[in-house]
Amino acid sequence: MTLAKKILIVEDEVITQRYLRGIFEQYEVEKIACVDNGKDALAVLKKDSYDMVLMDINIKGSIDGILLSREILKHYSLPIIFISAYTDEKTLEEVLELSPYGFISKPFTSKEVVIALRVAYKRFLTHELLNSKKDKNDYITISRRYAFSLKNFTLYDNEEAVKLSMRQGKLLAILVKNLNHTVSFEVINRSIWGSETIENSTLRTLVYNIRKQLPNLPLHSYSKQGYYLRADLDL
Repeated sequence: MTLAKKILIVEDEVITQRYLRGIFEQYEVEKIACVDNGKDALAVLKKDSYDMVLMDINIKGSIDGILLSREILKHYSLPIIFISAYTDEKTLEEVLELSPYGFISKPFTSKEVVIALRVAYKRFLTHELLNSKKDKNDYITISRRYAFSLKNFTLYDNEEAVKLSMRQGKLLAILVKNLNHTVSFEVINRSIWGSETIENSTLRTLVYNIRKQLPNLPLHSYSKQGYYLRADLDL
C-alpha cells in the first residue's frame, strides 16, 4: 500500500505541520500543502486537486475541523483523516457522523501516521472502485488482478490505478471492448492514430512498453494478425 500523492494538511500548530511534512517527504509524496484555517483550506482545494486531507479538529478561524470537513465533503470526494489531542465522547460522535477514513490521537509517531494514511487511502480507493462497478458498461473485469474503466481509460491493478499514457489507455480500451477477441493491427492503428501515417514498429513499441510495465497483464498477439486481451475465466 502506498501513500496518497497529494496531501493537504489542515493544522494550526506550525511544529506539527513541519513534523508531518517531514514524514511525507520521506515517502515521495508529490505535493504537500499546509494551512491553519478553514478559509485557506477551501481556497487551496479550489485551486488544485488533492488525494487526501489530514484534518486537525481545533484550527484557527470561525469554524473547526469538523465543520470544515462537512463543507469539503459537499464538494469533493476525498478521504479525510482527523487528528486531535481531544478524544472526548462528544467529539468522537461528531467525527463518526462524517464517516472518516481514520482518526489519529496526539501525540503520534511517524509510524502511526504512515500506517493510518496507507490504510485510509486503500479503503478510499476500494470504495471508489466499488462505486465504479455499479456501471457495468464502464467497468470491465479482466481478471482477479486487473480491471479497466472505459469511462476514464484507467487500468486498475489490485484496485490501484495504473499510470498510463494516453495511447496506452486507448489501446487497452479497444482490447477491453473486444475481450478474448483479436483486434487487427489496422483497426488498432486507425483507432489510436486515425489517418496519421506511422511506422510499422510504432504499435509494436507501444505494446512492448505496456508488457514491460505490466508483465502479468494477459496481452497477447495472434498469428501476426493483431492483439487481444485474454480474460481470466476463473473469477
